[in-house]
Amino acid sequence: MTEWIFLYGPPGVGKSFLGRKLAKALNLPFWDLDGEITSQARRPISTIFSTQGETGFRALEQRALRVLLSNKRGVLSLGGGALLDDNNRALVEKKGAVLLLTAKPETLLARLQADENKRPLLRKTSLSALLTEREDHYGSFSLRIATEGSSGRGKDTETLLREMQIALGRFRLTGMGDGYDVVVRAGALDELGPALRARGLAGPLSLVTDVNVGGHYAFRALQSLRGAGYRSRAVFLSPGEKNKNMVAVQKLWDAFLEADVERGSTVVALGGGVVGDLAGFAAASFLRGVSWVNVPTSLLAMVDASIGGKTGVDLPQGKNLVGAFHAPRLVWVDTDVLSTLPEVELRNGLAEVVKHGVIGDLTSFQNLTGLDGNLSGLDWSTLVRRALAVKVGVVQADPYEQGVRASLNFGHTIGHAVELASGFSVRHGEAVAIGMVAEARLAEEMGLADSGLADEISAVLRGLGLPTEIPPGLDIEQMRRALLRDKKKSGGVVRFSLPVRVGEVRVGVEVEGWGE
Repeated sequence: MTEWIFLYGPPGVGKSFLGRKLAKALNLPFWDLDGEITSQARRPISTIFSTQGETGFRALEQRALRVLLSNKRGVLSLGGGALLDDNNRALVEKKGAVLLLTAKPETLLARLQADENKRPLLRKTSLSALLTEREDHYGSFSLRIATEGSSGRGKDTETLLREMQIALGRFRLTGMGDGYDVVVRAGALDELGPALRARGLAGPLSLVTDVNVGGHYAFRALQSLRGAGYRSRAVFLSPGEKNKNMVAVQKLWDAFLEADVERGSTVVALGGGVVGDLAGFAAASFLRGVSWVNVPTSLLAMVDASIGGKTGVDLPQGKNLVGAFHAPRLVWVDTDVLSTLPEVELRNGLAEVVKHGVIGDLTSFQNLTGLDGNLSGLDWSTLVRRALAVKVGVVQADPYEQGVRASLNFGHTIGHAVELASGFSVRHGEAVAIGMVAEARLAEEMGLADSGLADEISAVLRGLGLPTEIPPGLDIEQMRRALLRDKKKSGGVVRFSLPVRVGEVRVGVEVEGWGE
């Protein structure tokens, strides 16, 4: 199980300060390796160096590291030379991710001069010499965060924490239930069982998937769960939005009974948004609520549907008209599974990535500009982590959609109507792409949006191979009826989330002519 986070870098870079902040944000225990050495040796590090030298200190450091790593999870701030030892490095890289923090020499020097805790090694050699000596060593770590911006000024703590979580693929949501972790990592599916054990989740388990996803990944998931000692049974659903109904929910309830699911048991959803919605709703309503874990396998589900605890089923009159807020206990994302996703579904998910960019991440939006429909050069892992950061931030601020969370509905009000009127022949992401452009044009017509915003969004979507216009022949009256039954309606009026510019969306906007 590799869920440790190690912060590394030169003296004065802020490993301990940021480590404590990161551990608090992720609800993990924090340790400082130098502090543990002092505690175990019962004397300050300066005394250890003066009496035992650097060799003696490194021996104590290795022993303290091994003791700490007997724990299952946590954030550990490492001394600036802790991983010079090959054995130490191999040990920590086996246990988790090493995030290197960097800063300019003059910044490090100023911080060290202001620090009452003088570093023993810097008494023997200058900081410049130490950095030169370790340049290749620090350069060998690929996961890194600069603690300064391009201007040379230090980044604020909130920005750094966000960047660290994106780089690590680790997030934590609170405010709904007991809170839950969101973990993004290649190969995570094979560690699913230990991840549930580490969080105290109990069996028997019911693994919910569909026949398409299950053919690829059900065996691996069950193998990991059973390897961790869980009694597990799988239930296979028919795929597709057209099957997200109460018939499927009844099938799941029956399967839970057959699997001996108890009040303290766990349901595991392995699949796209439909599987997650169905499994989450069935878990919310079975025995008045059992725990569930979301393991999304589509890009659309990874970046959007898996986060926030919204569960539900469709009625003939509209999408998600029956449902419940029921937060998962864990969202476990393996980006490797995208390799078996059809290209059309990758494009489908990219619509939500664009939406998150418009809502709150200019960098993500810019990373998707200027494409000609060829997706081969995209960094899927980075796209997923950045898009998730937006959704996590919005949901964290407004768990039950009382305000800012409604910004996530951008493109969905008209998009859901397009889906329904097309009989779901238009995929969700395609419909959201159409909806974003239509709603951006509404915003421009109302004077809310910068002129040209709709064209800017449309150009990015077309470059990803997504549609941007309502298909000809679609029943407009049926679309209007769907809009007036939309779950986002309040006081008989449909309320839109409309963009002002890339990075800003206004919620609760009434549009004249769109009421009853």
